[in-house]
Amino acid sequence: METLELTLRKQKNIALIAHDGKKAELIDWCREHAEQLKKHFLCGTGTTARMITDATDLPVKAYNSGPLGGDQQIGARIVEGKIDIVIFFSDPLTAAPHDPDVKALMRIAQVYDVPFAANRASADFIISSPLMEEEYNHTVINFKQNIENRVKELK
Repeated sequence: METLELTLRKQKNIALIAHDGKKAELIDWCREHAEQLKKHFLCGTGTTARMITDATDLPVKAYNSGPLGGDQQIGARIVEGKIDIVIFFSDPLTAAPHDPDVKALMRIAQVYDVPFAANRASADFIISSPLMEEEYNHTVINFKQNIENRVKELK
């Protein structure tokens, strides 16, 4: 498979998402790490983004809420190379009607080699990593080239 190397800049693009039962926990985490987070570009799904901004004064660009397509918007930004890290405090004990969207977001993050924190501990490890302060090179599948190769093979 064809691959290409991508470089994450020092200023990372971080998506902040939380299920309803985890929003307060994510807001607390953002307060705790506000000094680090303010060095980066932040975005998130609707209600979560607004709540973080209101509680912390961190600027968080808001997409739609998760059930209204926000998870899909974040996934599309990953595909475009415009999201470097996803912090998603999910609630494993509460059923979410948009669970397929959440699974799709997790899958696309895996496909594009994007760090994905699903809980506070993994978010703590990511935010405290020395890699947060520097450029980071990683290799991803060159999907465009692979599709072009496949089209040639099928002709």
